[in-house]
Amino acid sequence: MPHTLITDTDALARAAERWASSPFLALDTEFVRIDTYYPRLCLIQVRDHQRTDLLDMTAIADIKPLLDALDAPAQIKLFHAASQDLEILTQLHGSAPKPLFDTQIAATLLGVGDQVGYGKLVQQQLNITLDKSLSRTDWARRPLRQDELAYAADDVEYLAQIYPALQAELAARGRLEWLAEDCARMAEPSQYHTDPADAWQRLRGLGRMSAREQTVAAALAQWRETLAQTHNRPRKWILDDDAIYRLAERQPHTLKALELLQVVPSKTQLKHGEALLDIIREAQNQPETRWAADDELSDSDKSQLKKLQAIVADRARALELPPGFIAPRADLIRIVHHQANARVLSGWRRTQCGEALLAAL
Repeated sequence: MPHTLITDTDALARAAERWASSPFLALDTEFVRIDTYYPRLCLIQVRDHQRTDLLDMTAIADIKPLLDALDAPAQIKLFHAASQDLEILTQLHGSAPKPLFDTQIAATLLGVGDQVGYGKLVQQQLNITLDKSLSRTDWARRPLRQDELAYAADDVEYLAQIYPALQAELAARGRLEWLAEDCARMAEPSQYHTDPADAWQRLRGLGRMSAREQTVAAALAQWRETLAQTHNRPRKWILDDDAIYRLAERQPHTLKALELLQVVPSKTQLKHGEALLDIIREAQNQPETRWAADDELSDSDKSQLKKLQAIVADRARALELPPGFIAPRADLIRIVHHQANARVLSGWRRTQCGEALLAAL
């Protein structure tokens, strides 16, 4: 299929004029994220009703025509498994393109499968097998080869082809509004920014620690997140999770004690050792906070959870949807604990399943 590589603003502006007459834009991104906190955007693929444009984001000086197109309210923006693309585009623009149509969510709502991959969906819908041999391409390298550009173009060309059938079937089954609701939630910019104060939520083992240890670990996680964002470096290059757990458990008071733990990279200790000790001391003087609860449930909670899981399983069979797509286990635990922030208690999920869950309490 024909595609055009765009490397300057004038060519981008001409393409954007053509996009304006299309009812949809199929989009995908290629990026690298090896030695940075934020992904480095290298290529954006855009397919309209006529052809595919490949935007070289390392070369185009002014991307305003692209940003204007992403904001156009009349055009459906097609993605497959959009979360990573939306993270990058939100970083680029401050907001996500809308309205969205995510073909992975659409496929799930139609009973095709849970989190079905793009290649599998193309095979199912079009009987075309995609070549995935170039999936590890270094998209930051220039120039890109013609076969690499063609590979990138495939990610939006077939997306545009499968969209009409998915849309029509969702409409026939009365589930277009369900898709719109889930896609609108995906487009919330807050999902793609980590407030350093919330960085403790990434620490999966936090619930097993004492309240004092959790207070120290949360402070260390906030410091690490701030540093990673400020210097655009991966978190683990600064301090990995195991180091945070060990520091929170042992809480060293001196540089020598910190060194003897052998959990902090030498460069980090040399540059930030005193700062780490200060953070630990400050956290020790704060009120103890249990940020995360232990995953262990009481016997009565386990019984209640089992009852709720049975209800979800029954509704999932009736709706031909994966149980975890309707209500993951974490949602059900929130309901057992009488917390209102479970996704199954809002929108179409509440109507189809949430009300039954609440009635069973």
